[in-house]
Amino acid sequence: MSITHYDPLSTSLRRFEDAVSHLMSEPRSARPWSPAVDIFETENEIVLRADLPDVELNDIDVRIENQTLTLKGERKFEATDGHKGFHRIERSFGTFMRSFAVPATLETDRVNAELKNGVLTIRLPIKEAAKPKQVKIEVRA
Repeated sequence: MSITHYDPLSTSLRRFEDAVSHLMSEPRSARPWSPAVDIFETENEIVLRADLPDVELNDIDVRIENQTLTLKGERKFEATDGHKGFHRIERSFGTFMRSFAVPATLETDRVNAELKNGVLTIRLPIKEAAKPKQVKIEVRA
């Protein structure tokens, strides 16, 4: 009976390399893409910013239904006849969809969306009743 040395690090690295190889060998169309989104709150609104480079405005659909904001669209692959052939294609193309829960404290009928320099900015105003109010209290002696 021979004794072999077990190295957990090399086993983990081998599994990682196998997973990366498998991922890279998949056709690009099989991997969906999803735009990166930042969400932050100001005093008067909640703002979502989505990175959508090379996505045309008419290829974007923003809707709010049942307290859910859904962002759908498509980034199209444009192969031009002037190219002799691609050496590498790393950017993702195809359809995407992101959904976010929308609190009832927002005015969903006053949503504003703007696409500028490949960044989609969606503004959702906060209802006046939901904004914090400061009440001055007088102290009587």
